[in-house]
Order: sequence, then structure tokens, then C-alpha cells
Amino acid sequence: MNILRVPCFVLLLAVIVSSADLGKPHPLSDSFITIINSKQNSWIAGRNFPPQTTLTTIMKMMGALEDEFIAKLENVQHDEDLIANLPDNFDPRDKWPNCPTLNEIRDQGSCGSCWAFGAVEAMTDRYCIYSNGTKHFHFSAEDLLSCCPICGLGCNGGIPTLAWEYWKHFGLVSGGNYNSTQGCRPYEIAPCEHHVPGDRMPCSGDTKTPKCYRTCQSSYNVLYKKDKKYGKHVYSVRGGEDNIRAEIFKNGPVEGAFTVYADLLSYKSGVYKHVAGDALGGHAIKIMGWGVENGNKYWLIANSWNSDWGDNGFFKILRGDDQCGIESSIIAGEPLFE
Repeated sequence: MNILRVPCFVLLLAVIVSSADLGKPHPLSDSFITIINSKQNSWIAGRNFPPQTTLTTIMKMMGALEDEFIAKLENVQHDEDLIANLPDNFDPRDKWPNCPTLNEIRDQGSCGSCWAFGAVEAMTDRYCIYSNGTKHFHFSAEDLLSCCPICGLGCNGGIPTLAWEYWKHFGLVSGGNYNSTQGCRPYEIAPCEHHVPGDRMPCSGDTKTPKCYRTCQSSYNVLYKKDKKYGKHVYSVRGGEDNIRAEIFKNGPVEGAFTVYADLLSYKSGVYKHVAGDALGGHAIKIMGWGVENGNKYWLIANSWNSDWGDNGFFKILRGDDQCGIESSIIAGEPLFE
């Protein structure tokens, strides 16, 4: 998968120079949105970001670094009988209605922490799914982002495989969203306004990685070490579209990573496919289901840019042709129950 790993300032310079080319509209301009909609009819583009949003801010949202470790993970293959009987459309919220986090859209704020969010979102769902909806644990993005030194560069990007390995070997505590009292370590980076209209503070793109505190918030009466829960087994799913579908259908959402192009920023609805614009960087997300819309096969994906972006925080991307590398970096794991 072509996840970019050059330093942000180099990539930013390249994007600025590229966007300054004669006849090339700015990625957030109305004219670029018009071009997107004129080139295809499978999805609708519209304004998500204020036109004055800097490319630095947008680049900050891309936090998936190139993952050279995924090839070392066990590659899980699923039974042909299971694959042959998979439905054409699958939404995990229908199969596991007692797992409410399947409906959740988190907000990474002005921090390149998508690599951590995609991981803890899938871990949280799977903890519920593996317990048949009887146990709930909201894994802390804050804990993973700030306390995993091997994962990468915190708010400047991380490696999804190492996030899952950290969960397996060192565990993660619970933690809710910003300004919540949920769990041991809630997310401390405030939501910011990626989109229009909105009432959050503007995204600045300059957030520093939070400091690692191995203690729980004072209102939470469980010790940090006691609160940790671990992964039992971590693996990749590299067998193509059908194998990925079987994994999601059997075990729940997975984390994926792909290359974001400028046109995705303007996604509103439909089945996305890249048609215009430069690559902006790597991004990690939660892939949770699939379906067919107007003849276009898609993956159903939960993003972490808050619920104002896209289709209430979700988006659909073309399935079956490794669109933007979306089918090349799939990681999942099994939670450990004591």
C-alpha cells in the first residue's frame, strides 16, 4: 500500500507547490468540488471544510505511517463455506445490537492520532462482540496515543500494527471521549471544527502529543494497572475482499489504512472512489461492514473526524479493487478475557 512516510513539512511543500500549478484548483475550492462531481456519479462532493483551512491542518489529520510490520503478522484465512454464504450487505449494528459503540464516531481533534483511534474503536467493538454483548469496555485512545513509545510519533503519526501489538503485550486502560468522566483516561485533546457549519473551536493542526500518565483520573476508583485489558491474539487479514468480509462478519470491525487523496475531504454521500487531487498522506480508520449501492460495491467505514464530516461521520468507499490501498493493510485481534 502506498502510505506516504516522508516528513510532514516535505509533503506539505510538495502539496503546496502542486496545488499552485497553473490551472490546478485548490483542494478546498468550490471549483475543485465541481470538478469532482463532474467526473463521476457514484458519490457526492460538497463543502466540509472552511475554504481558509490550511493544508497544514489537513495534513495533521493523516497519521498512518507506512506499516512495514504488518507482513510479519499471522495472516488469517477464513473457511470457504463461510465466504460462500456471506450476505451482499452487512451492517454489524444489525447483528450485534447490544454493542452500542458500533454507532460511535469519535473525534481525534487536531492530532494525527487516527492510527490509535482506528485501533481502539475496533478493540472496543470486539470486546463487546466476543462477549456476546454482555461486557463493555471503552478502550482509551489517550492511553495508546501517549503511552506507546514504539508506535511512532504520537500526534505526528503512528503505525497500526504496533498499536495492536502494544495492546497485546502491555494492555490498554479504559477512557471516554473528551471532557467525559468515562473510564480511566479520557481523551484530553478537545474536538475541533474540521467542517462547516459548526460550533467547535477551529482546528489548528499544532497539537502536541499528550504526556503519558500511568494513573487514572481521580473520579475513577480503579487502579491504572488493574484497569488494563489485553489482546490475546493479533493478526492481519491479507486474503483479499472476501476474506476481509468473512473476518468482519465473524469477529467484528477491523482497522484499515489507506492513502487519502484531496477529493475525499469533500465527501458527503455515496460510494467514494478517487477521481481528482493529490495524495495527502496515510489515514487509519475502522472498517465495519459492506454493501452495494446503485450497483457499486462498498466498504462501510467509521471515520474519526467527528460526526459533522461526511455521512454523519461515516463514509463508503469502493470495494473489491483495493481502492487507495484500503484492502492492503487490515489488522484485527481477539480480546483476552480473564
